[in-house]
Amino acid sequence: MKLKALALAALLASAAPVAAEVKIALDTAPDLATSGSYNWAHAFAQALTEAGFDVREMPRDAVGNEAEKFDQITTGLLEVSLSDIRVVAQLDPFIYGLRLPYLFDDAAHLQRALTEGQVLDQVNEALGAQDAMLLAVVPLGPSSGIITTTAAIRRPEDMAGLRMRALDDAQIAMYEAWGSSGTIVPWGEVPAGLQTGVIDGYLNSPFVPISFGQTDFVRNYADAGVIIPARAILASRYWYDGLDEGERAAVDAAVETANAATAAWLAEVSESSLTALEAAGVTVQRLTAEEREAFRSRSQAVYESGLMPAADVARWQTIAAASR
Repeated sequence: MKLKALALAALLASAAPVAAEVKIALDTAPDLATSGSYNWAHAFAQALTEAGFDVREMPRDAVGNEAEKFDQITTGLLEVSLSDIRVVAQLDPFIYGLRLPYLFDDAAHLQRALTEGQVLDQVNEALGAQDAMLLAVVPLGPSSGIITTTAAIRRPEDMAGLRMRALDDAQIAMYEAWGSSGTIVPWGEVPAGLQTGVIDGYLNSPFVPISFGQTDFVRNYADAGVIIPARAILASRYWYDGLDEGERAAVDAAVETANAATAAWLAEVSESSLTALEAAGVTVQRLTAEEREAFRSRSQAVYESGLMPAADVARWQTIAAASR
């Protein structure tokens, strides 16, 4: 009888829903001072832990590259991943509108546009076919500036002759509109490219040269405010749908908590990120509104380049204007 009772207890334990481990694949070092995406992940993890989940942060690249992380998301082997926007764009290219230069005034404007334009709803229809879902789009840090090894940039004319690292063809078109050239370089090859002169710089948030240890060879940062660099927070649909109603509510609440935490962090670091660069020996060019306008006006060429369908560009412009 005692053996039967023990066997029954074991069976019930194995059948009962368990708040299984939630693995979060990070995209940067776990540094609350310099990483917007880690601020999001940390706040999300804390909220889930308080709700009774067992959460584990996975270091950058610990579970594979972007494609491998996405495969694990789609099969339920990984619950949450801080991923490249390009992973989402493979299923819904509309998300590439986030990279249109000077579309958003700031990160708060971006978040309003995503919500009011129902962008996440649209994207999740496409991701659903792969059993994945987009929980949030999270800024890595303040708006992107122009990071260079030698040239100090204040005008598009200062870009002449520079070869810049580009994320995609849209950025190549933007660099060409500014009078320079672009070449697509994987992020892992950027440090070597900067040090050997293969590339002269790239576009990113001011904390990036610090968090990736590049301030020995990055010498200038122009505060051009071009785009909001962001990551896609992906989750496994298998995992999310397998939660009970209370657990799903806790996850949804944790997303809101994490979004708010990142917004608060961004508000604090808009200026301190620039002074942190200066403390690391990088010269910061703080552009005036007129100097930024020179880059903005030339960047219009990207909107008219045909790199995104005209209807998609128009919709993004409408969403941005309506949420401004």
